[in-house]
Amino acid sequence: MTSLLSNVWPRLVIVEGIMGSGKSIATLDIAWRLNASDIAAIGITEGVAPHPIRFDWDEPWNEMLPTRLAKSSVAKWKSFVDTALTSDRISIVDGQLFHGGLTSLFLLEAEFELMAAYCREIVSAAAPLSPLLVYFHQTDVDKAICLICEERGEDWVKYQTNWKLESPYAKARHLAGVDGLIAVYREYRDLTDRLYHDLDIPKISIENSGREWASYDATIDRALMSAPQPCGS
Repeated sequence: MTSLLSNVWPRLVIVEGIMGSGKSIATLDIAWRLNASDIAAIGITEGVAPHPIRFDWDEPWNEMLPTRLAKSSVAKWKSFVDTALTSDRISIVDGQLFHGGLTSLFLLEAEFELMAAYCREIVSAAAPLSPLLVYFHQTDVDKAICLICEERGEDWVKYQTNWKLESPYAKARHLAGVDGLIAVYREYRDLTDRLYHDLDIPKISIENSGREWASYDATIDRALMSAPQPCGS
């Protein structure tokens, strides 16, 4: 078979964005398109268990030090990269650069420089895999969070609020309910926008509020076939 994606260069694709932005679907779709083009790929979504990258912890918020969380999360990334280097498959990862450890650091009220250094360490560790960062950016955060809450239902909203709004960040600001989640994600999205801009990694940003997935898929596939541009946006 002659593959339209025969010139792909990354061995790692990281798909990022706020919750409900389509990371998991995109992760599996990218892997499917690569495999359909005879390029071995694996999609690693957030729900994979045991997860090869995510640092899981069950301590109370007030017992987890941001420095410990950052160090442990980076160690998991390094272990994953070592394993991925022995594989002939491209890894497509749902979050775990921003979504995951960084979310927890943010909710623990870590200093910006710690969070920025954390992301730089992950990018540095992943460098042997020539990573590509795909960042889904939704301009209207309020609308995006309201929509995903409506789509996923009351039980999911309760899970999210019981977890995230018990964090030091939310408690210090007296956040509650869906409005509290919206307030969290306004600030979180501003943080990830800043980190995305600063990171020296091949990357593309896609405003995907319109859910025009055929167009977004085409943009991603072009990036997979293009020569890396580390400082591109």
